[in-house]
Amino acid sequence: MKKRVFIYLTIIFIPLCAAYSQSDISMATQWYNRGNFNPASIARTDYAYLFSNIRRQWIGVEGSPAVYNVQASTYNNSLKSAFGVSVVNDRIGMVNAFNAMFNYAYRLANDPDWALSFGVSVGVFNRTIDMSKYSPITDNDPALYQNADPVTAPDGNFGVEFQNAHFIFGASTTHLLSINKKENLYLNSNHRYAYGIYKNTSSELFNYYVGMQMVNYSRFFVMEGNAVIRIKAPTGLESGSRELFDIGIAYRTSQQMTALFGINITNNFRVGYAFDQTFRTGYNKNGTHEVMLEYRIPLKSAECKTCRDQELWYR
Repeated sequence: MKKRVFIYLTIIFIPLCAAYSQSDISMATQWYNRGNFNPASIARTDYAYLFSNIRRQWIGVEGSPAVYNVQASTYNNSLKSAFGVSVVNDRIGMVNAFNAMFNYAYRLANDPDWALSFGVSVGVFNRTIDMSKYSPITDNDPALYQNADPVTAPDGNFGVEFQNAHFIFGASTTHLLSINKKENLYLNSNHRYAYGIYKNTSSELFNYYVGMQMVNYSRFFVMEGNAVIRIKAPTGLESGSRELFDIGIAYRTSQQMTALFGINITNNFRVGYAFDQTFRTGYNKNGTHEVMLEYRIPLKSAECKTCRDQELWYR
């Protein structure tokens, strides 16, 4: 039974990855942390940032896809630069992909009205396939073992992001060394991202934002819309209200709906949860769960009095 499940995953799920994922992980909580696909977004001033999330798809199906993601970054105000690392492990049936990257971003301005950041990522991509989890009818079919050897290759991303008091605009391209290379179901492929976010933080009782993102791979496009409201509590301090918890919703044109929840345990520690449900005909109806942890460490050495909204999580 176990091997039959892996055959099902290989036949049904991996072709879908070829059309959309291709080792570009698809995370519901990407609106909180865009560093996976745009290194420019790590230029957060005045604190070190730690982020981790786990995504389990098709709960109840043995061997279903699982993604483990860990990121860390810090900002140096004198250099106007952010430095970070990102590690992603993506498991889909008998395929295991590992992506480790070093991220760098340069922030053009620490200005109260606007900021423009450029970012690059360099690292390595590794893919292995466990053929012992595959039970073919014809064992000696040579087509089964094409591209089955372990692969390790250099990898790189590039992105740009602009922010002002109410808007964030960004664009990026991932897996640059895969451009113009022959397609392969098990390897990473170049993706393009473009997004815009409107945010409003003027109320003492709540913040909210709405966003739109487009992802392009080859001739395949996915659009995603998102809206989140964050409830705040007035503190009477100069730093303003404190964010308590948030709720949100997202929808992708791949017929996927997401509910988002988050709570601020402390000023600098946050826990989030997301639940995805797919409505595509013929697609697995088991839900997808995602858990997110965020922690930030204020940096006295990087204090920037002109930088806006320092007490807010997302900018």
